[in-house]
Amino acid sequence: MTEGVQERRGEPGPRYEVFHTDCLARDMVDHVTSKWGVWVLISLRGNSLRFYELRESIRGISEKMLAQTLRALVQDGLLWREVEPTSPPQVTYGLTEFGREVGEPLSELFDRITLRLSSGDAGRREGARLPQDQHM
Repeated sequence: MTEGVQERRGEPGPRYEVFHTDCLARDMVDHVTSKWGVWVLISLRGNSLRFYELRESIRGISEKMLAQTLRALVQDGLLWREVEPTSPPQVTYGLTEFGREVGEPLSELFDRITLRLSSGDAGRREGARLPQDQHM
């Protein structure tokens, strides 16, 4: 594999230059792994939610950041958006099949972390050293 090129093995299709700033795959990864993108995908893993329900479920997010994050994830095909023509309009968001596929490992990561924390073994804390000062 050439440096800077990410190749999908076994699948026909284009190669993506993931280390280049104009790569579409990189843009999508940036949206998914953004501070708020992760929380939106995890919040929607169980069911679809209205805008205000998402805002309430994700503590600390502003309406502006939620709107920007949702817009990016909809454009990426990870979320669907439905507008009910009421006054004011009610907007509902949910995961597409692709969004569920992408969100699954994020949910697993979240579940592993919260399971570890709830068991009382929070792992290494800030400033902790690896055994025998071995660093990766």
